[in-house]
Order: sequence, then C-alpha cells, then structure tokens
Amino acid sequence: MQFWVAGLVLMSLALGVQAQATGSPPQTDSAQAGLPQSGSPTQATKRSFRAVGADNPGREHECLVEPFMVTNVGSPVDGILEHVLVNRGDRVRKGQVVARLQSGVEGAAVALSRARVEFGRRRVDRNEALFAKELISAQERDELVTEVSLREQELIKDQELLRLRTIISPIDGVVVERRLHPGEFIRAEKSVVLKLAQINPLNVEVIAPTSLFSKLKVGMSGQVNVAPYLTETFKARVVVVDKVVDAASGTMGVRLQMPNPDNRIPAGVKCGVIFDM
Repeated sequence: MQFWVAGLVLMSLALGVQAQATGSPPQTDSAQAGLPQSGSPTQATKRSFRAVGADNPGREHECLVEPFMVTNVGSPVDGILEHVLVNRGDRVRKGQVVARLQSGVEGAAVALSRARVEFGRRRVDRNEALFAKELISAQERDELVTEVSLREQELIKDQELLRLRTIISPIDGVVVERRLHPGEFIRAEKSVVLKLAQINPLNVEVIAPTSLFSKLKVGMSGQVNVAPYLTETFKARVVVVDKVVDAASGTMGVRLQMPNPDNRIPAGVKCGVIFDM
C-alpha cells in the first residue's frame, strides 16, 4: 500500500513539471471537446449572429434621405444676366420666373412685328369694301391676307425669342445654390444660374441585406425614422428593388418614396427604416 501511494505522488509531481515546462494549463473538459470558451465566440457563432440579424423583419436598416430631383437651371441662349429673383433657401413653383436676361433688342423686335401685323389687318379691312365692289381682284385680296398671316407668324417667332430671355423654374422645390449674379455673361447650355431641388416627395435610399431579396416588393411600406431632426416616424412606399445585388458585400439597393408636402423633413440626412412585412 505504501508503494502504491508513493507511486501516485511521483506521478503527480511528474505531470506538474511537464505543465510548467510547456507553459500551457491543463485543458478543461469543454476545451477538450472543442466547445467555445466563455467570452470568446468562434467565427461560426459570429456569422450565425449576423445571419439572424439580417433575417429579422423588425430590424431597422440604415438609410439616407435624398431629394426627389436636383436640377441645374440655366438659359438656352447667350446673354447678360439682368435680374435674379430668388435666393438660396427660397421656395419656387413650377413655371415661376426666377431670373431674366437683358432683352431690349428682342423686346423691340416684338413691338415692331406687332405694329406690322396691326397695319396689315387694317389694310385688309379697307380692301374688303373694294373687293366687294370688284375694284380689286381676288389675287390682290389673297396677297394682302397672306401678307398679314406671314406677319403674324413673325410676331410669334419674335415673342418666343423674347420668352427665351426669361428663366423659369421647371419644378416645385427650393433653391439650393445661386451661382451667378446680375451683370454676368451666360453661355447657352453651359452656365448654371441656380441649382434647385425637389423635396416633395423624398427618396429614401437603403442598402439592405440580400436575405430580404425575396421579401421586399414594390408597393410595400416602411416606417422611416429621421431622429434627432424629428421625433415622429413617417410612412414611405417601396418604389425600386434592385435586381442586381453586390455579391461581395451581400447587399442590394432599395428605394422608398416618402411624401413631404410641407417640406418638414430635411433632405440629405441619415435615417433608419423598418419594413412592414
């Protein structure tokens, strides 16, 4: 019996010396079984956590609120800018005059054409009585009427040229930037006078996981949160679900459209959206 106890003591001392030489503590049962240690999840566990979060229908996805449309407003003709009637931050309506070019020559051409038309009409009226008395021929009468018609077409052309000197807003929106000032020269289709943005409705751009590809449909709704700018949430409708996904990141693009009739919601801010599934 004494020899057996002594053998156990010697064996324990030998194991302790080996552990000190290797510098590694003896493994527990869980480590020997290949289970993850407390506080250090394995890669497979992390991937499973990400997958569960991506498939969660109630998850809030990051998004960005953008204007529905941004347009640069210029002039189709060359000229000198005479007036700019709006400033940065002003609201504009579609068809509203926002700027004017110098148009003295074009205005004079319109006045001249109008005077020629009025004179031609008076000549036709005077010669109607002569034609009734057969004092002028039908050919002479036709020439007078045709001349008046041609003058009227010239008047329309001059009025259109004058209208091109007036710059109007093509959208309902706000002035984002004013780039030119009175007295500056404008080149047709190159110079930008104003930059306008339409913010009703607004676009909500989302980068969603591809796991939602079969779940998101055009026409679905979502709740958009723009805190801290506004505390309440706003309803938006899905209008675009990209059919081409990014395999590298496992994401796809989704666009929602959000009404903004009173322009309360700012554009260009980060947001969060929860899809109604």
